[in-house]
Amino acid sequence: MSDPVFRKLEIVGTSAVSIEDAIARGVAAVATGEAVDWFEVLETRGAVRDGKVHQYQVVLKVGVRVKA
Repeated sequence: MSDPVFRKLEIVGTSAVSIEDAIARGVAAVATGEAVDWFEVLETRGAVRDGKVHQYQVVLKVGVRVKA
């Protein structure tokens, strides 16, 4: 059994629905064709329009397993 090696990608997931949805959308975008094993939330923020929350934004580091 070998120890895994990971590559870290930094991405920004966005959603008009929630922070959780922004995370899920970001991870899903990377997971298409990549072996995603973990994620880390670095920042959360949002966009405001007309005094209301318009969009949630989440900066993520995503761990992608490197094939040995």
